Amino acid sequence: MNVKNMKIWTALITPFKENGEVDYQSLKKICKNQEKANNGILVLGSTGESLNLDPKEKIEIFTFIKDLNLKVPLMAGVGGINLNETLSWLDFIEDLHYDAYLMVTPLYSKPGDEGQLHWFKTLMDKVSKPVMLYNIPGRTGVSLSKVALKTLKNHKNFWAIKEASGDLEEFKEYVKVTRPHPVYSGDDALLPTYQVLGVKGLVSVASNAWPSKTNSYVEKTLNNRLTHKTEWKNWSNALFMVSNPIPIKRLLFERGDIGSPFCRPPLSHKEIKDSENLMKVNQSVMNWN
Repeated sequence: MNVKNMKIWTALITPFKENGEVDYQSLKKICKNQEKANNGILVLGSTGESLNLDPKEKIEIFTFIKDLNLKVPLMAGVGGINLNETLSWLDFIEDLHYDAYLMVTPLYSKPGDEGQLHWFKTLMDKVSKPVMLYNIPGRTGVSLSKVALKTLKNHKNFWAIKEASGDLEEFKEYVKVTRPHPVYSGDDALLPTYQVLGVKGLVSVASNAWPSKTNSYVEKTLNNRLTHKTEWKNWSNALFMVSNPIPIKRLLFERGDIGSPFCRPPLSHKEIKDSENLMKVNQSVMNWN
């Protein structure tokens, strides 16, 4: 599948049962909903609570989704701080033949230009599919190095960047440094703001709940035909009232799309006491066209 033609990727949640086990019945359902909307699927990114899963569970999830034989491309989330362990993990995903990778800046250690260059080049040398690099300093503690990017963008497997700093000036700089490769927004609400700056697509949380509507939102935004810009910003922001993916999982549960809003510790679905506003937002989105 040609991942480079995809304008929207859903950062898929991982549904759990009330006892904390992975809910594969719900997982299949939400994957099928993404396929119906023709959205690419990012498996086990931060929205999928990848850091809170055991290695055996991650293997089972990656394999389960691959075996669904969906007619949309699959992107594998890759994060970590131990290079050898991450390389071994890539051996497994390569054998599954996922269509692309999302590689995030190493967590906690806050590597500089040289450290990031070595890290990403080593990982990109290991794989055979397109790689999207992920800038999210709010979670990793350090920004994706623009110095390293000047070299990495010439790598045969480099494809794109997911930019989620929330900083307009930073977004401009990443577009400039990464050119001619595409930059995707990692923030649903900011897509219209980035449209005039050359954004090429969206890695979305909102599309978990509104697959077709969010697909249309992206298409209209990229073609400068979006109405209700303020409304979409408010709707998207409602999904981040507390840490992601707590609100989106609560909404999916209230709608009956998943069997439980459970999140793996240290996250807790109990952070949201009242789902009334989420349901109002949901109704507004479903009425939008």
